[in-house]
Amino acid sequence: MFAKKLSAALVSVALLHHSVYGLAPPMRRATCSGGQSVANAQCCQWFPVLEDILPNMFDNECGDDAHGALRLSFHDAIGFSPSKGGGGADGSIIVFNSTELQFPANNGLDDPINTEVPFIEKHNVTPGDFIQFAAAVSLSLCAGAPKVQFMMGRPMPTGPAPGPDGLVPEPFDNVDVILARMNDAGGFSPTDVVALLASHSIAGADDVDPTIPGTPFDSTPELFDTQVFIEVQLRGTQFPGRQPGQGEVMSAVAGEMRLQSDHLMARDSATSCAWQSFAGNQAAAQSAFAKAFNKMAVIGHNPTNLIDCSDVLPSAPPLPASAAAHLPAGQSQNDIEQACATAPFPTFTAQPGPATTVPAIPQA
Repeated sequence: MFAKKLSAALVSVALLHHSVYGLAPPMRRATCSGGQSVANAQCCQWFPVLEDILPNMFDNECGDDAHGALRLSFHDAIGFSPSKGGGGADGSIIVFNSTELQFPANNGLDDPINTEVPFIEKHNVTPGDFIQFAAAVSLSLCAGAPKVQFMMGRPMPTGPAPGPDGLVPEPFDNVDVILARMNDAGGFSPTDVVALLASHSIAGADDVDPTIPGTPFDSTPELFDTQVFIEVQLRGTQFPGRQPGQGEVMSAVAGEMRLQSDHLMARDSATSCAWQSFAGNQAAAQSAFAKAFNKMAVIGHNPTNLIDCSDVLPSAPPLPASAAAHLPAGQSQNDIEQACATAPFPTFTAQPGPATTVPAIPQA
């Protein structure tokens, strides 16, 4: 009995000590059935989902399914307007797919939806939560990607979902239209918009020119790096296919596609300096992308009503030492089309050897 009283007294003194010196007692964490430690016990349900989708949905690689999951998260979330409707990041693109997949901007998203639905049903989670979780997990498979947040608790979508057509920016839209749409959807600044386009470093086009599916937007689609910010600034000379698709302009590298919207973002006075600031600056691109992604993932929701389960997410591997920012082989600094009026474009060394040709991304 004395020992118990002494122990209680020592705990009281310890707590008083923390209080006196402005220190809080350690936060109590929950231990999941698999032994994982999380801040909130409700997050434990996501570890079985993680362990399932890494090998069975993504094949443990930064491949086509990972790219599709990331694209789906954006298209679901950005379908929101305070004045026009839509539910934001709520899973409406799955629940109301018969409507939303008819929107031209969502062309091709039936593939990632068909991939994700069985896992949603198997694990009994809401589509809105799963879409954002899968996107966050997909980033963990791409070397160089930042760790983002995952917030759980999105309910099943109801009205005002689905939103109307026209809420997802198109690659043929001009910069003013895209910036206005993104500001309306979630208060994104021009720098936020450019930062989100870092996702194009691990993306490819399947439907801009459907004759060449899996055409990457930069020469390293398996890496979350800054090559897209370098290569889009190069003077375009060729198309990867026989005929350009709508919203496509000439690229500088064989086998690579350049979206008109990316091309304009790199050259418009409202965004060119932000675009240039990420070229070769991996830390800045990671930080700005994570900030913008986290904002996008909760569009249409009050974050205080969601639970932060970010501690479930693994971290992506770092970029390999060989992945330094560079010009593709066959290019020189003279091929850069300077656009930012306040600072010169950074200088990069071209890779040696014959001119770079980028292979298509293998399709799932």
